[in-house]
Amino acid sequence: MSRRVLKIHPLDNVGVALEALPPGTSVATPDGPVTLRSEIPGGHKFALRDLAPDQPVRKYGYPIGLATQNIQTGDWVHGHNLRTALGESLSYQYQPIPSYPGRGGPQPTFLGYRRATGGVGTRNEIWILPTVGCVNKTAEIIAQKASQTLALGAADGIHAFTHPYGCSQLGDDLQHTRQILTGLLRHPNAGGVLVLGLGCENNQLDQLLAQAGPVDPRRLRWFNTQTVGDEVVNGVTAVQELLAQMAGDRRVPCPASDLVLGMKCGGSDAFSGLTANPLLGQLSDQITGWRGRVLLTEVPEMFGAEQCLMNRAADAMVFEQIVALVKTFKAYFVRHGQPIHENPSPGNKAGGLTTLEEKSLGAIQKGGQATITDVLAYGQSVEKPGLSLVNAPGNDGVSGTALTASGATLILFTTGRGTPLGFPVPTLKISSHTALWQSKPGWLDFDAGQLLAAETDPATLVQALLEQVLATASGQRRTRNEEHGYREIAIWKEGVTL
Repeated sequence: MSRRVLKIHPLDNVGVALEALPPGTSVATPDGPVTLRSEIPGGHKFALRDLAPDQPVRKYGYPIGLATQNIQTGDWVHGHNLRTALGESLSYQYQPIPSYPGRGGPQPTFLGYRRATGGVGTRNEIWILPTVGCVNKTAEIIAQKASQTLALGAADGIHAFTHPYGCSQLGDDLQHTRQILTGLLRHPNAGGVLVLGLGCENNQLDQLLAQAGPVDPRRLRWFNTQTVGDEVVNGVTAVQELLAQMAGDRRVPCPASDLVLGMKCGGSDAFSGLTANPLLGQLSDQITGWRGRVLLTEVPEMFGAEQCLMNRAADAMVFEQIVALVKTFKAYFVRHGQPIHENPSPGNKAGGLTTLEEKSLGAIQKGGQATITDVLAYGQSVEKPGLSLVNAPGNDGVSGTALTASGATLILFTTGRGTPLGFPVPTLKISSHTALWQSKPGWLDFDAGQLLAAETDPATLVQALLEQVLATASGQRRTRNEEHGYREIAIWKEGVTL
């Protein structure tokens, strides 16, 4: 049986309708019975008590904005009577909370590919990476011909990851392109990598390889297409050589602490912060409790909830890194003359999210309660166990690619609206409500909407998700994005194009 309404935190002065409710409906709440004065769409908020103009509206126990007019008990609370309270410049104080000990329990294993460079892959694939958009089609043709004509053996597949950049770029944009490509180049899910250059681009092949860091030279091939007679023949030959190097690769038992999970949300609705994101948070706490690594990004979707994250910093140095991460990103908005609160998206608002504070407080729940141990630059590889924050925007393609480049070997992607988007690594899509799960089975891998049923045991659902993660990491199941070939990358561009 499904509940009709929910009050998330004792300090809240709004409740959430878990289904569309007509005006005049009387609902039971912890504050007593409330008669709804207007229609409340599913996932949207209603007032639990009278609110005056400029009074903080609270959800998740924190302010999500200010009332813009008198709001009566039972009124619908949304953009017509609620505004953001975010400002561009805030001062922060380190108010550390006790370290969360983790969820504990016996540590399970998965079957992974242990690499000579130290990482553990959940797939054994050949990745073809163009240095520049001019050779995108060449990379795709090589991947297609090699897949059709060569025996893959131990390889799980051959994939080209194309992008429009690498030339006519300067400064940070060129560096962003290199950071992402080098992160992919050394990724443990790639048992072999072919880097394909043109020859005259800004993103010179030798400079890219020099920046790559620790890679296994036996698993790497590269050439500039301007310097060979037939680039497709040369490419297929290089892939054949990589397949020979991978012939002896085998999955071996690895502890769950060898997983690197990227936590992502996209097409969110108000249910995301009630079901899917908290579910991922509990899984995050399990993985970090075993000293595994979890990555959280989408910095603009931390605005309004950043102090909660800062208080979880492992020490004063990590706190200062989080402050710098948030302030630098806000300055990026201001530099381009954009308001920092220009979020949620139209789809988010239709799903019940009104302000960025509300969206952020729901979004950060994907990171659970774990201590934040590190802050990673865009494209920087994760090293420390625990929860790390990754510098990247909220855009789904860009942030998912950033998680991959930082070392995520599996991405867990929550959604309330649905999206087919996938990344180079297996991407498990987790629906925030069962109606979406039922309507888009070709996109989704797990239904967190089961949490809305009163009889559902959250611990049982967390265990079911963990088992699916381990099976996916072991290659025993493929995600929907893998089945349908939804794999792509997107690189953050913020500067000049020549």
